[in-house]
Order: sequence, then structure tokens, then C-alpha cells
Amino acid sequence: MAKRKPLAAKPGTQPGTFRPDNILTFTAPEGDEIQLLEYLFTILPQSKRTTVKDYLKHHQVRLNGNVITQFDAKVLPGDTVEVNTVREFQTFSNPRLKIVYEDDDIIVVNKGYGLLSMGTDKIKEGTAYSILREYLKRKDPKNKLFIVHRLDRDTSGLMMFAKNQQAKETMQHNWNNMVLERTYVAIVEGKLEPAEGEIRSYLTENSVHEVYSTDNPEEGQLAVTYYKTLKSRGAYSAVQLSLATGRKNQIRVHMKEAGHPIAGDRRYGAKSSPIHRLCLHARTLRFVHPVTRRDMNFSCPMPAGFLKLV
Repeated sequence: MAKRKPLAAKPGTQPGTFRPDNILTFTAPEGDEIQLLEYLFTILPQSKRTTVKDYLKHHQVRLNGNVITQFDAKVLPGDTVEVNTVREFQTFSNPRLKIVYEDDDIIVVNKGYGLLSMGTDKIKEGTAYSILREYLKRKDPKNKLFIVHRLDRDTSGLMMFAKNQQAKETMQHNWNNMVLERTYVAIVEGKLEPAEGEIRSYLTENSVHEVYSTDNPEEGQLAVTYYKTLKSRGAYSAVQLSLATGRKNQIRVHMKEAGHPIAGDRRYGAKSSPIHRLCLHARTLRFVHPVTRRDMNFSCPMPAGFLKLV
């Protein structure tokens, strides 16, 4: 029996020295719409037609930023077409982590609840950090990822990572000056009185790693939380919270000590868990870009489960 020929490897996956991406970018000229494959033949006249078809087949073509394999997709005047002649474009897909923004220096993500920001002594994989690091390494084994700040495992919402040492150090060393706005939304038990205000205390931690307030400035770190009730209904209220300081479990402790613990937060006094999760979500993150110095402003909606409660 004749030996079966081995299947050809996808472009860019053959063993050997890593080759960087070679991305060609084109802007469709004025005129009539054209099928994508025909447009590719036009802009890549030096390539064999079979090679051009393989680019499309192997996810090496993007139309207006989206990877596409349909040969008959319509290309309109002004559309951007990119071709990676080395390997397929890396796409990111994870049910618990969404990339909101990415450039050469930073990544901003919307983290799902129940997902650790980074590894622990016992858990190394399946964290936001490890998932993103694997994604970047697929692009280039030399790529790196750095933690800038964290969210609690059961807190969902926006957080950022750095892709190089400069961005990491710039953000961490100037955090209070570079972070312009950082707001959370929580569903708390009961109704806050007054509806808007400030909570200020010194936070410290006991031997079982539970954070609590102390009146002694020498025993704890100053923590300041501003809150504003957005809506109340029945047993719950939606509250917007912003941080003047970023202490561990700050919001959770302050809500407990205000007499209105966050729904689902059994550790800090909650009596109920109506949607079987901690009802705390990092909704807004605005900061100065560590390299370009641009004003970066991101927001994500309140989780649907929160809305149902109020």
C-alpha cells in the first residue's frame, strides 16, 4: 500500500526559527464594489493564484480588521484589506475574558467573575494573565506580558496589562497621577442613607487574610471610597463607587461597615446571593497612556444580572 502523503502544515506553523509577521495593507480605491478574492488577485499580482487562495483559506486575510475566509465578501471603496504572508492572523476568543483594546504597549480586558487576575502558589494556569500570555506568545514567542493591577477573582470588569517593562513601570510608579477615573458598580443589600457620600477608614488585615477597618493610622492604610446610589428596588440598590485609594478589598469592606454589604459577598457580611456571584463590577477605567500619553477612556455595561435586581 502506498504511503499517504503528510498533510501540509499551515503557514507559519512549521518547526524552525520564528519568522515575524509580514503584513501588507491596502485601501480599496474609489469605484464599484468587488469580490474579495478578485481584489486580492489585483493587489497581489506577483503571487500565484493558488497562493492567494491559500492566504484566504488559512485565515491570513483581514477585511476592516476582521479575519475573513469568504472569497465572495464584498470590498467597498475605502475598505482596508490586510494580508499576512507569513502566518494566520491570531484571533482571541475566550468565554471569560474579552479584549477591549490592544496596541504595542498595553492590553485592556473585560474580565469575567470567578477568573483570577494572576496565578497563585496553587493555581498557575487558567488565569487572566496566563490566557493573555498564551495569546501573545502565539503571535511571537518573544512577546511578554506584565501585571499592572489586579481585580479580585469574583469581581468582573475592566483591567489592564502591560506588554513591555517601560509601560508597566510607568503605570505602576505613577498610578495615582495616571489613572484619571476608576469606577465600579455594585448591587448592595438595602438602601444607603444618605444616598451619596464618602467612606473613610484605615484598613488592615488579620491572620486569615480578612481585611477590616481600624481607627489607628499606625495599624492600617488610609482608604477612601466615594459612593452614589443609582437606583433602589426592594431589597437591593445599585451603587456607583469610585476609589481615591486602591486598597485590597476596599469596596467590600467599606460596604460591609456601612451596613450594606455587596450582594453575594458572604465573606464580608452578605446575607443573600441572588445571582450566585459577587455583585461587583469594574465599569470604567480612564488613564493616561504610559507611552503615547493619550487619554484612554474605557467603559463596559453593568452585567445583565445586576440590572434584573433593581
